Parts: sequence; structure tokens; C-alpha cells
Amino acid sequence: MSVTLDIRLKRANKVYHEGEVVAGVIVLVCKETLQHHGISLSMEGLVNLQLSSKSVGVFEAFYNSVKPIQLISSNIEVAKAGKIPGGKTEIPFEFPLLAKTNKVLYETYHGVFVNIQYTLRCDMKRSLLAKDLSRNCEFIVHCQPQKAKVAPNPVTFTITPDTLQNTRKTPFLPSEECHQLCDQPATDWRGCAEGYARDATEIQNIQIGEGDVCHGLSIPIYMVFPRLFTCPTLETTNFKVEFEVNIVIVLHDDHLITENFPLKLNRV
Repeated sequence: MSVTLDIRLKRANKVYHEGEVVAGVIVLVCKETLQHHGISLSMEGLVNLQLSSKSVGVFEAFYNSVKPIQLISSNIEVAKAGKIPGGKTEIPFEFPLLAKTNKVLYETYHGVFVNIQYTLRCDMKRSLLAKDLSRNCEFIVHCQPQKAKVAPNPVTFTITPDTLQNTRKTPFLPSEECHQLCDQPATDWRGCAEGYARDATEIQNIQIGEGDVCHGLSIPIYMVFPRLFTCPTLETTNFKVEFEVNIVIVLHDDHLITENFPLKLNRV
């Protein structure tokens, strides 16, 4: 017998803050009456940490620090064992979004080495002759906006032969053909008592110029922060998530000129 199980949240954007209620409906669609042995709904928030190949073996203590960190773990019984009538059935639910004791909720972040994710899981138990059904649904957690006004801190920089480091004593030709790129990588740090392991991953790579770029021209940089791949700058006992912008100039002979600018992201 064909049965479909789904979780639908009331908020279309699936964004919630700590202390709010995550509400929605469990949707069951079947052609005829369905016998089941109970329907449950669980909410889980996990921080998954992963070591890169270059970090493995550096600190043995890191093997303990990369265990998943559980921020939320709760379960409710949606329906006791019984029957679901044929057709479409919607079962409403509400879940308070509260962290476990001595834990705080971090903002959703999908990184390569640090992943912060919140999910709902619905399980329907069935008889031995029928396969149990389950369905996962991710929702997004945002931290509360900062109350204090954050003042921008512009950084003025120039790239000239006098400001370059780690270069050979060769003439720099301003008219040389170049490609200008703007990277915005994230830096994931996983820590333990012995220190931190640092790994940078690229979020976006935006080309902002090519060829013989006009001299003395200010080149604007515009970038939309990806929804799930950025979050407010975060520092905890076990891990940190920081961001930076790299300006990379590639000359026609493959010489590289780079400038690095740390970023502090805040939700306002």
C-alpha cells in the first residue's frame, strides 16, 4: 500500500530563534485505512566537527574534540498506536526551541569542517510485514540581532611595490595585464587543550576585474553572503568559525599578489 509521510513547517522560510515555538503539521497520505504502532517526532541540534587530512595526527586529543556536540535533543509522541483513515491526514505539532542544560544554540552553519544543523525527524512504526516510515526536515536557527549598534570600520589599502612582501627584487609593471579576483573563505578552527587546528575553506570566488584595468580606479566589491554557508563570527571552547576576504591579483606570467582582510560578521 502506497503511503507518504511529510513534515511541513508553518514558516515558509523555516527560520526560528531560541525560545520560539517550532510549529507545523505532519502530513500522511494513503489510499486506504493505515494501521500503525505509534507516531513520534524528535528535534535535534548537532555540531559536527571533522578533521582535515593534514590535521589528523597533529594532536591525539583532537580525536576526542571532534565528537558531535548535542545542543538540542527532545522527543514527543504525536499519535498513539491506531489507524489513519484513507486520504490526507494532517497532525499538528508544536516544539519549543530550547537548548539542553548548560548549552547554547549556535546559528545554523554548513561548513566543510564545522557543521551546525537543526532537524526534525518523524517516525511511524508499523507491523513486521510493513516497513517503518521516517522523514527528516531541516529548519534554520538565527541568533538574536545585536542590540548595540555596530559601527563599520573601513580599511583603506593600496598595492604598490613598496607594500609588497616576500617578493623578488624585480620591477613591478603597473600596466601589466592582470586578472583581479575576490575570495571570501571561511576559517574553521577545531580546538582542544593542546591548541587549535586551522582549516580554511572557500565560500565564494568573485572576479571583479580582467585585462588592463584602469589605473587609479576604485573597483567596488559586492557580495551577497550565502544563507547557510555564513554565520555570525563564532568562538567556543571546542571550535571557532571566522571569515576573511582575500584580494588576489593574478598577473599574466602567473605571479600572484594577495592581500588578506579579516571580517567580523554580526547579525543586526
